[in-house]
Amino acid sequence: MAIKILTSMEKCFLDEKICDKKEKNSFVMFKNEKLSFQVAYSFEGVYNALVSVKLEGSLAQYANIRQVVPVPVAYPVRNDTKCNSDCLRNTPGLYPDVIRPLHYNGQIKVIENQLQTLMIDVKLPQNAEISDGNLVITLVGNTFSESAEAKIHIVNAELPPQKLIHTEWFYTDCIAEAYHTEAFSEKHWKYIESFVKTAVDNGINMILTPVFTPELDTYIGGERMTTQLVDITVESEDKYSFGFSKLDRWIDMCLRLGVEYFEIPHFFTQWGAKSAPKFVAKVNGRKKKIFGWETDSMGNEYKNFLSQFIPALVGFLKEKGVDKNCYYHVSDEPNMNNLEQYKACKELIAPYLKEYNIIDALSHVEFYDTGVLENPIPSIHKIEDFIERKIPDLWAYYCGFGITTESQRMIAQSSFRTRILGVQLYKYNIVGFLHWGYNFYHNQRSYDYVDPFGCTDAEYFAPSGDGFLVYPGTDGEAWESLRLNSMREAMDDIRALELCESICGKEAVDKLISEGVDGELTFKNYPRNNDYLIELREKVALAIDAKLK
Repeated sequence: MAIKILTSMEKCFLDEKICDKKEKNSFVMFKNEKLSFQVAYSFEGVYNALVSVKLEGSLAQYANIRQVVPVPVAYPVRNDTKCNSDCLRNTPGLYPDVIRPLHYNGQIKVIENQLQTLMIDVKLPQNAEISDGNLVITLVGNTFSESAEAKIHIVNAELPPQKLIHTEWFYTDCIAEAYHTEAFSEKHWKYIESFVKTAVDNGINMILTPVFTPELDTYIGGERMTTQLVDITVESEDKYSFGFSKLDRWIDMCLRLGVEYFEIPHFFTQWGAKSAPKFVAKVNGRKKKIFGWETDSMGNEYKNFLSQFIPALVGFLKEKGVDKNCYYHVSDEPNMNNLEQYKACKELIAPYLKEYNIIDALSHVEFYDTGVLENPIPSIHKIEDFIERKIPDLWAYYCGFGITTESQRMIAQSSFRTRILGVQLYKYNIVGFLHWGYNFYHNQRSYDYVDPFGCTDAEYFAPSGDGFLVYPGTDGEAWESLRLNSMREAMDDIRALELCESICGKEAVDKLISEGVDGELTFKNYPRNNDYLIELREKVALAIDAKLK
């Protein structure tokens, strides 16, 4: 049996050799962050048995163990040499990704000649008075006992609260479908809470809130499961009333879990804003769909409805005290071909939202230049055009299309492609980040539900991993992925850089970032290795440590 400690950024394939993996036994962490690292193990010879895992050392009581498990990857990357860079492999196979709780009452199953890994998380309690510590991980089998020790230096400082607004689109319907439960049944609420908690624990502080069913990635004429938090009653031909009890429960739950911002779905359909999203209402005592694909987005009936719905919604959000932390959408990813339609739709809702932020994913700077949308969210492969215009409070997003060398979160890619995002967002003062898939468990255009444990690419919709960061684990528990772990570390990188700036100054931070970079660090140019990020975080932590002594 061989055992070795690795960074959290390693991805270990079953057929790799442990001797080829770079060992790291010392770590630095802040008092209020979660430190993650991996323990790789491999048995050379004939073996297939359960093995006990023991944690000892001064930090053992603050540590948690999970197992990194491979998933099937049929579509690892787009067939484009520019997109293949930094891919660990580009052929179908089993790739490490899901991080699940231990089975077998805390034991692990070891099989011969396979490289397997455990994820170790260390999280200190509040006000802990600890400066240094260690963890000894021991694997005990019927013929062996092998150990590895991690030494951890704890900086006597806490990371500041996260400033970046971070949303990964949250699909309430996919949770219901994964667990075969009715929308907003008590079980569904329980599972939603688990998924929201996991999101917040990993630096996602804005949640897509289905005041009506989001129409995102739905084929024309198709419908997603109804997940509408606002109850609507048609009182007469042109009069509506609204009930907010479920939305009230949603907001209370989110605030209790640490959510800070609420994202309201798009008032008009994707890629053109031609239709209304689905709305369900009680009509003559029975529920029925009153708007959808057949509804002209600029028709008088929908205009009249919005003139009542939006003010009522805003009024309720004001009563809850969260209205200033709500962000609204018109239509996703508009382009110059639908400029006039988008403009008309924006002008329709803008009078009701004068005091609030209206944001949309938008990658055509020419569209922004028309002045139609003041708060664009450009894709990072086009963001330089927007940075040049010195747009205040700029956001960013990415997805699996159009990206070549920029940050991504594909299962097949090295972890630095995911985690580098944090340093980039910090450097360019980006205030918000959006991605379309926290838990998208559908195929393209949402024809069908797709089990992410068996299909990680939404049936060849996008390279594996683009559509989700969590897996629907047992009993409604959201299981994390290596990629979500890297995203959390990216968010913590920003907080560490901000703390360092407040103590050591901006110039000192810029110097640390530039070390090891060939040229200027941009969204396209950055070191193509894990070591840069590991070493940068340690240098930042030690610079802060030195100032505090």
